[in-house]
Amino acid sequence: MTDLRKMGDAALAVKPFLQRMTTEEKNHALTLAAEMLIQQSEFILSENVKDMKNAEKSGMPSGLQDRLRLTAERIEAMAEGLREIVLLKDPVGETMETFARPNGLKIRKVRVPMGVIGIIYEARPNVTADAFGLCFKTGNAVILKGGSDALYSNLAIVKVLQNALNECGVPKDAIQLIEATDREVTIEFMKMKGYVDVLIPRGSARLIASVVENSTIPVIETGTGNCHIYVDKAADLDMAVNIIFNAKTQRIGVCNACESLVIHSDVREVFLPKLAKKLAEKSVEMRGDERIREILPDCTPASEEDYGTEYLDYILSLKTVDSLEEAIRHINQYNTGHSECIVTEDKDTADKFLDEVDAACVYWNASTRFTDGFEFGFGAEIGISTQKLHARGPMGLKELTSYKYVIYGNGQVRS
Repeated sequence: MTDLRKMGDAALAVKPFLQRMTTEEKNHALTLAAEMLIQQSEFILSENVKDMKNAEKSGMPSGLQDRLRLTAERIEAMAEGLREIVLLKDPVGETMETFARPNGLKIRKVRVPMGVIGIIYEARPNVTADAFGLCFKTGNAVILKGGSDALYSNLAIVKVLQNALNECGVPKDAIQLIEATDREVTIEFMKMKGYVDVLIPRGSARLIASVVENSTIPVIETGTGNCHIYVDKAADLDMAVNIIFNAKTQRIGVCNACESLVIHSDVREVFLPKLAKKLAEKSVEMRGDERIREILPDCTPASEEDYGTEYLDYILSLKTVDSLEEAIRHINQYNTGHSECIVTEDKDTADKFLDEVDAACVYWNASTRFTDGFEFGFGAEIGISTQKLHARGPMGLKELTSYKYVIYGNGQVRS
């Protein structure tokens, strides 16, 4: 049986070592870890095959299988993610601000590691390497709880990373993986306050809700993406088709894929046939309201549930509106706080949309697929935070630090 308390003690024991490491020492270990991922790619891929076979037997949806699947290119991308982190500035020890008080006290606000970070995630083995790299660079130990679907892949990746740490003289418990797959262990992990400083869930809405409801550890919510694109009456319609096609079909099983369209009634007659022809290239099922189906009679009727669904599949809901204000109301009602886009050539319209839509990332004339740590220049990301406290949007290095105040005096006492 998994001894979570023992794992927690090991993480606490390694904390001081990690927090004393220099940037150069951390970068050396990350560089070696990247090299060893490439060197051991055949081993990792052979273990991933076991997970993929199990996924096929269990009837896992194609979008989730895409998340689970590893290739030589994806392992190279994992390694490149670690190399990107090496190139990024180490935030630990950064002075955020300094100020002096009238009594002569000098105060400095300094970035520090959080300590031990717990991450619960589903069938995305690349998260294992990303999470390690970001946590390690910021001086944090990490305990991972991956999904049972990716168990063999995650075990292989962690083994390679721990071997790299060992070669650098770093305790392997800087990264630990919970191997047990039963729900009871996961729930117990959520209650390890005193061992784990912050818990980050990555995965389905159900997983995130379970962590929020059961955890006694502070939680950063990430992931669920019911992302919209609004096609305004002043949109470049060819541009809109290209953006939607990319946002929906470039990779369907990711949280920044477009799931729902909002279309101004003035352009539906011209726009919808163009869109349908393009989406047919990927056999995307369109689910629309009555006014959409007046133009596209073969379109499936959309239900109220469709407008709030993250499909992670070749399905797209469509809603007709008569104004920008109606579009904003609809999006704010159904979105998950992730990524929302407007396609328009009217700057005033775009500015109103960008100001009033409540989401971590709002776009003007660009695919929602850019909500990503790599694309934002953060290196690999720990996740996309859809909440508002501490971190929002792609979470990079700085979001995995806290801060403390360092106060310099010369004998002051309080009267």
